Amino acid sequence: MIDLRRLQVLRAVAYYGTVTAAARAMHFTPSAASQQIRQLGRDLGVVLLEPHGRGVRLTAAAHNLLAHADAIEARWREAEAELRGTSDRLAGLLRISGFPTAMATLLAPLAATLRREHPGLTVQLREADPAVCFDLLFNGETDLAVVEAVPESPAAVDRRFDQRPMVDDPLDLLVANDHRFVGRRRVTLADAAGEPWITGWPGTACRQEVLAACSSAGFSPSIAHEAQEWPVVAAMVAQDFGVALVPHMARFPPELPVTRIPLSGRPSPCRQLLTCTRRGSRGDLAIAAALRELDAQVASS
Repeated sequence: MIDLRRLQVLRAVAYYGTVTAAARAMHFTPSAASQQIRQLGRDLGVVLLEPHGRGVRLTAAAHNLLAHADAIEARWREAEAELRGTSDRLAGLLRISGFPTAMATLLAPLAATLRREHPGLTVQLREADPAVCFDLLFNGETDLAVVEAVPESPAAVDRRFDQRPMVDDPLDLLVANDHRFVGRRRVTLADAAGEPWITGWPGTACRQEVLAACSSAGFSPSIAHEAQEWPVVAAMVAQDFGVALVPHMARFPPELPVTRIPLSGRPSPCRQLLTCTRRGSRGDLAIAAALRELDAQVASS
């Protein structure tokens, strides 16, 4: 009989890329994690780890086994959801994660609604960037995540996750109230090619969005300042330090003298938001209720 804990260690090695990283995530020593996988191989009569340079890597047999391991995990989640579905009320703990803007505009109101309508349900929120959200899902530390689709995320066909589009969030041009663009009937992103720009830090998703959008519009932005939090970006724009691309969903202090300008022309920059769960768990009563409420929020916004 297959030891499911050892199968989880194998899945963790495939997910994190190395035995050391997987062991750290599962609170094992690397030698203990390796031993778990080797014992799993002995149980099945196959070799799952082989030498590679100074370390080890998964064999072809291990990768074949992983397809079955992911399917077993998904079926187990489906069974859990079905068993919980026999209850006539929502109860227990629902853990939800998301990046800061989604947390402020979607998930905090969602948690308040669920708490009000389902007193037996405890909702726990955790702010996290998309990459961390996937780690939390994989490790069983969160149940539902709202993430921004970025190139570094797991592929849509990844067997471990159920990722579905939720809404497209357009990017607006943010300028000071006395900027020459204010009052114009039509502004394209290319019109701002000569402006100083305020972007996120190097390597962050928001900076990559700006670079990609400007590239599609035919120019490379002149980056004058860097800031990560949207209220900080807006405060800098208000002082005429530059312009910025900001998500339509982002919120700023209302007293700031800034103007959002929806952009004309194509392509119109936007970011895609996804709802993500562990594969097989989307039918869980609490997760399903949260997803319905999210859909209602998006439809009414």
